[in-house]
Amino acid sequence: MDPHLDPKQTARLIATLKAQIADMPAKLSQAAKYIIDNPGPFALDPVRDTARKAQVSANSFVRLAERLDYDSFEALRRPFRDALITTGETTLGTEWLTRMAKGGPTAALQARAAQSELNVVSRSLRQMTPERCEAIVATLLGAKRCHVTASRASYALAYYFHYIARMAMPSIDLVPRHVGTTLDDLMGLGPEDCLIALTFAPYSASTIQALRLAQKQGAHILLISDSEVIAPGIAPDHVLSVAANSLHPFGAYAGAMAVLDCLLTHLIEAGGAEARHRIEAYEALRQDSGAYWSAPKLPQIRSKSEPQ
Repeated sequence: MDPHLDPKQTARLIATLKAQIADMPAKLSQAAKYIIDNPGPFALDPVRDTARKAQVSANSFVRLAERLDYDSFEALRRPFRDALITTGETTLGTEWLTRMAKGGPTAALQARAAQSELNVVSRSLRQMTPERCEAIVATLLGAKRCHVTASRASYALAYYFHYIARMAMPSIDLVPRHVGTTLDDLMGLGPEDCLIALTFAPYSASTIQALRLAQKQGAHILLISDSEVIAPGIAPDHVLSVAANSLHPFGAYAGAMAVLDCLLTHLIEAGGAEARHRIEAYEALRQDSGAYWSAPKLPQIRSKSEPQ
């Protein structure tokens, strides 16, 4: 079939790679993971550049193409290249970014950084389909208990999500708590429960352990990550895949934050009146306890024309 006539072909190819990756030889598995994680660069780079980035030989991609019944590397890459025509990142704010880029070295770097962040958010949200949202919300709200976990820098995302989500889901819990370990806090996890895990390359060992424990105990799993294939034996029920590429050496979290905010919107909406009342109660408690700073009222000064 001509790939130009089938825009869904890349999605089916990635689904095939995910289904077969566990049974592939090590080098082919590594090549397949690169395609799953980097469909855009795979679509554009020559085979030698692709092989260098994936840290395998060019022949590994040729053999992978043959395994998938393509007659060459180019034939395998062609659907991904064609897909860029319809799924390329939307160019946002072109005029102000273009003007900024002409303002000197700092301005040019800021324009590049801003465009990178816009692309990260755009791609992350585009992958968050309504069907996925509906299924995820049903799982989370139907769970007896729900835990959200992350470590190191990702813990900030988990903390924020838990802080807001508990108003719509009183049963949600953040782990690890205090000075405990993640596995300590997940004792008793069962089939009626769910685990939300956030991890980005290089993946946290403690988060991988938590995912494996949840899977062993039969709990539902929602993975939010820069890849759908993070470690052998991890098979989440739901995945929200986010872009995390950045211009600095560390991953960008703008895409993950945007996805979490959208998920919170769905949860609060699904929570209905109960969620709204709970939010109002939290807000009233904060106001009554003086949680928010407010400036003291300045004394009024009368003008000379006013009567004493």
